Amino acid sequence: MSEAQVIRIMCPNLGCQRILAVPSHARGKLVRCRSCATNIRIPVMRDPALPRNLGPQDDPAFDAA
Repeated sequence: MSEAQVIRIMCPNLGCQRILAVPSHARGKLVRCRSCATNIRIPVMRDPALPRNLGPQDDPAFDAA
């Protein structure tokens, strides 16, 4: 597998935290950590042109007063 075809992700299990190398075609799917057997959903690639919504503080109508 070439470097462009691999996604590196850390196992979210605090007792494990191994770095997993999964193929890019696994985006949006569940994979299992071979070390601790935790199921991990591989995130899908988001469109960089779309702005990230960080919550109501980004809304001009939101009044924090």
